[in-house]
Amino acid sequence: MSAPPAALPSARTASETVNPLRTVRVIKVVVNAGVGESGESRTKAARVLEMVTHQKPVATRARSTNRDFGIRKGQEIGAKVTLRGSAALDFLTRAFDARDKQLDTDSIDRTGNFSFGIGDYTDFSGMKYDPQIGIHGMDVAVEMGRAGFRIRQRRVCSRPLPKSLRSTRDDTRTFLQRVLGVTLLE
Repeated sequence: MSAPPAALPSARTASETVNPLRTVRVIKVVVNAGVGESGESRTKAARVLEMVTHQKPVATRARSTNRDFGIRKGQEIGAKVTLRGSAALDFLTRAFDARDKQLDTDSIDRTGNFSFGIGDYTDFSGMKYDPQIGIHGMDVAVEMGRAGFRIRQRRVCSRPLPKSLRSTRDDTRTFLQRVLGVTLLE
């Protein structure tokens, strides 16, 4: 017996004919908590990042020595977590809820990437103040791009990113308003 014939595709409206390879997406989200010193305060910042992102943070190290601040090269002075895929989108929705779904348009650069800060981890829903941890904020940096964005980073046959694959400030604005429901402040 032969397989039943495939259904004919339905007529598409103009809004449905969007090329999926042209859509902008979140490449990665980096959540950073820099405290400027090692020891107990860096450990507390790492614990805050783990509570908020549900992933184990990595220690960030000083790139150079600064005697005025008492920092040596290679000393652990902060913590960061890199999120990709659905975990990144989930974190972004919670982070924008903590910021009342608002973002300043000056936070978006010309290639569509953006960053913002969160003053305290208790701004996230479901987080309660812990007196042993104290008040710790974090910086959130988001990299945006299209499918095929990896050609600039691949090991074999890497190439410069063509203009057709770069995202723009307007693409990111549209993404933030449609997908995450963010209000852009002028």
